[in-house]
Amino acid sequence: MLHVVTPEQAVETVLREFGGRRTGEEQVTLAAAAGRVLARPVAAAEFVPGFDRSTVDGWAVRAADTFGCSDSLPALLDMAGQVQMGENAAAPLSPGSGVKVPTGGAVPPGADAVVMAEYTEEYGDGTFGVLKPAAPGENLIYRGDDVAPGQEVLPAGRRIGPADIGALAALGAARVWVRRRPVVGILSTGDELVPLRQKPGPGQVRDVNAHMLAAAAAAWGARCLPPVLLPDREEQLEEAVDRLASRCDVVVLSGGSSVGEKDAAARVLNRLGEILFHGIAMKPGKPTLLARVREVPVLGLPGHPVAAFFTAHLLLRPLLAQLTGRRLETIRVTARLSGPVPANHGRAQYAGVFLRREEGELVAVPAHSKSGLITTLAGSDGYLCVPRDCEGFPAGQQVEVTLYSMD
Repeated sequence: MLHVVTPEQAVETVLREFGGRRTGEEQVTLAAAAGRVLARPVAAAEFVPGFDRSTVDGWAVRAADTFGCSDSLPALLDMAGQVQMGENAAAPLSPGSGVKVPTGGAVPPGADAVVMAEYTEEYGDGTFGVLKPAAPGENLIYRGDDVAPGQEVLPAGRRIGPADIGALAALGAARVWVRRRPVVGILSTGDELVPLRQKPGPGQVRDVNAHMLAAAAAAWGARCLPPVLLPDREEQLEEAVDRLASRCDVVVLSGGSSVGEKDAAARVLNRLGEILFHGIAMKPGKPTLLARVREVPVLGLPGHPVAAFFTAHLLLRPLLAQLTGRRLETIRVTARLSGPVPANHGRAQYAGVFLRREEGELVAVPAHSKSGLITTLAGSDGYLCVPRDCEGFPAGQQVEVTLYSMD
């Protein structure tokens, strides 16, 4: 018999029991850093940019020299030269003059504004006119406007995205310290399971969960060992779990977590280590268990694919984030239900939804599914949760939808 915990208690147990574990650090090149989790904060060692630069093609000037000018009364300034892209503008700008600069080009000392070329006219006698007054700082990026030495740019625990790569490149960070990817071992068990390339016979099904869970773990930042497929043989299961626990940061066991005669996961994990809970008050996913073997977390997920999908999102995702010190970002939206979602099981019920935009309103279409029918979830955008003390949601109700996360 299962002694269930709530979904919230299950997540709390995962984080409490394994909250102190972290994967090690390693240094990688910037080219290999995308998607990795920073192990150490990154601070600037220099000014970025390292010089005052123009944001437009035009003339670097002293703003005071342009005050009061107009189309009918241009400010007449001397042409004091031109700065080419990549050149240093070392000579100070004299009052009453301007220097021609390209977008991104260096601005000479003394200049405090850049007038766009469209608001100037050259007279061919060594002078040019400014047709529109410039304010101090206009069209300029000053030295250190982006970052200054010692300023933290990226915190530890951040998963590095494309914009972060750009910032690291600007800082000259050719190599960065990241957390090692958690290694996940996935084990599927069941006499009815056959490998992906084998055509199922009567009473058989392909091993869906191994591929689905490996894809989820990889999306959440892990490195997966080749999945292991076993029949319902207790001694083989025990040997496989023990071997994976010695090599992995997390072991995910799919199938065998229920209480039937052949569901041996609980017996095996009791012998190998300690079961922290067995059973969650949720539908689908009630038989889920969490154990500790060789100090490694072992998640026992239901064999039914939809149940395994939701319980992995609930437990495996925060566990992997915890191992790398990454803060999770969960995105939720509010939508109107297109149809009813009944629930009267005394358990939190999870249901996938498809999101549609109808007449400017976000609508959630329930993906009515039994726990074994994974294809009904294909293409869905997120899920809603009916609380355990609720008898469901009627059509038209505004509900909160949690979007599936790929990070």
